[in-house]
Amino acid sequence: MPEQRKGFIYGFAAYLIWGLFPLYWKLLGDSGAVELLAHRVLWSLVTIVVLVAVLRKFGQVKALLAEPRRRWPLIAAAFLISANWGTYIWAVGHGHVVETSLGYFITPLFTVLLGVFVLKERLRPVQWTALAIAFVAVIGLAIENGKPPWVAIILTFSFGFYGLTKKQAGAGAIEGMAIESGTVAPLALVAIIVLGMQGDATVTHHGTAYLVLVLLTGPITAVPLLLFGAAATRVPLTTLGLLNYIAPIMQFVCGLVIFHEQMTPMRWAGFSLVWVALALFTFDSMHSRRRAIALERAAVTASAV
Repeated sequence: MPEQRKGFIYGFAAYLIWGLFPLYWKLLGDSGAVELLAHRVLWSLVTIVVLVAVLRKFGQVKALLAEPRRRWPLIAAAFLISANWGTYIWAVGHGHVVETSLGYFITPLFTVLLGVFVLKERLRPVQWTALAIAFVAVIGLAIENGKPPWVAIILTFSFGFYGLTKKQAGAGAIEGMAIESGTVAPLALVAIIVLGMQGDATVTHHGTAYLVLVLLTGPITAVPLLLFGAAATRVPLTTLGLLNYIAPIMQFVCGLVIFHEQMTPMRWAGFSLVWVALALFTFDSMHSRRRAIALERAAVTASAV
């Protein structure tokens, strides 16, 4: 099988798993978000340690820890992704699945905005238009709800800044996640102990199957990340960008069709504006990339002559 086709399958599988996350976390609805987050962090660490051992990456992890320029961004990333996970788990348990999809629809646009203000990148007019439309959508949804869509905003900001810090660290998926999980694991362990002492621990109260689902939060966190990493090295960035929309679309459908969350006319209008913004942004990005490839090929041909 060609490598690019393999990459597409890996990427599709990664986003498919992420898109099905609401169904998984809904099965664990008898536990609180803090407890589930703590277990997810701990079992993610166990999973990653096993992977590091099997793939013999202890040297790479040690090298990352020895470089402050890469270590500190990963430590910051640990807290950002923990905030993202905790918010997502809480949102699914409290009937805000549709709003989580909004957060992940907006995230690519927010990432571009970070590139402008932090990395000093320049945007084309169409990209600015897309960002303006998305901003109008968020304002409209805030007016509709009487308050900002905080779940979507927190998910967008936490994952956007998480991507930025990961870019600055330049670490591999497994090595980076090992340091991230190790950073917050002590806090997760303390949370589990405190909940147990207070009599609020619940994961062992609902049978073996429930406990197994909790233990599997580690592997289901690591597997899509590994699939994504395998895809990123095999397919063009534009393909990954398009695959990126699979997860929020599936989350939106889950919230609307399976969990029967309410969609008012204003919410439809807000989501529609976000989708228009994403369509503009995606079309412009693909057009720009094709133009860059064409110019590069023309330059190669001219030099050969």
